[in-house]
Amino acid sequence: MERGCSSLHLLLHRPFFFAAAISLLYSAFLLTTTAAAGSGQGLMGVNYGMKGDNLPTPPEVISLCNSRNITKLRLFDPNAAALAALQNSGIHVILGSYNEDLPNFAADPSSAIAWVDANVVPYAAAVNFTYIDIGNEVIPGELAAFVLPAMRNINAALHSAGISIPVTTTVSTAVLGTSYPPSQGAFTEEASQVMGPIVSFLASINAPLLANVYPYFAYAGNPVEIRLDYALFTASDVVVQDGSLGYSNLFDAMVDSVNSAIERLGGPAVRVVVSETGWPSAGGGNASTFDNARAYNNNLIRHLNKKIGTPKCPGNDLEVYTFALFNENLKPEGIEQNFGMFYPDMTEIYHVEF
Repeated sequence: MERGCSSLHLLLHRPFFFAAAISLLYSAFLLTTTAAAGSGQGLMGVNYGMKGDNLPTPPEVISLCNSRNITKLRLFDPNAAALAALQNSGIHVILGSYNEDLPNFAADPSSAIAWVDANVVPYAAAVNFTYIDIGNEVIPGELAAFVLPAMRNINAALHSAGISIPVTTTVSTAVLGTSYPPSQGAFTEEASQVMGPIVSFLASINAPLLANVYPYFAYAGNPVEIRLDYALFTASDVVVQDGSLGYSNLFDAMVDSVNSAIERLGGPAVRVVVSETGWPSAGGGNASTFDNARAYNNNLIRHLNKKIGTPKCPGNDLEVYTFALFNENLKPEGIEQNFGMFYPDMTEIYHVEF
């Protein structure tokens, strides 16, 4: 297994860490509430966005998810109606926060405590929280410096409440200064300044890094050099040979670029969870068609179900959340309104076999 690939099993294979692992597990047992592991459910979850004025009610959405075997959702913010509907649903949830709250969380521990008390504690006994996501795609940027102290304070607030849920943050591939070939993946100089301490913190609490990975945008931006079959998981051959590693799909290559960037920091290994990926079915963008969107999501599920990991991290189950449940009419016009798998009336745009 590559040093840049993380798994809980690493602790159990290294005698030095065995006592620490037992202590960690015992401490978690003593807490009143624990987060269910993401690997306990299907490997494919879905982003539940709400930027629409014609969307179904949260109880209707949760009923839809249960009927379609969607067992994992990501919420971008703590919507009270959605959290109420998720209670006792069996669905596992990534709970996000508002980016504008980062400075308050970072500067004032009482702000973090108030957020946890309002948005996690009332639901923790009946909602399966997988991760708490603090900061969505704010690195690099003017809010980046607030991410780590905000994560620390939210983590402390959770523990003070007797709740064990991994705290993390979400990055886009904009954090990468180099992404090709995958083995040369590296964070930009600006991003590295904050990503190093963040990755160390994530490793210390056994939390993954969330990354938004979109082969669609890579292909649409460079269709001359990137093959469509490589982006859609339909290539039958190795398209990119990177030393001893061969890549037949762009998704794996992009994920491994992030894995390599983490490894290049020189610190502990941290697992990558793909918090967003997807393909638009319309909107006028290059290759934004029903057939391509259906092919991408269904082929991604087939790829995940093989449980082979990526070339750099073989054997590591990938946890992935596709974007998104619905077409959202309050997003910018064009492809941004057309990433959904369902229309707002809950009929299928195209079929996905969860």
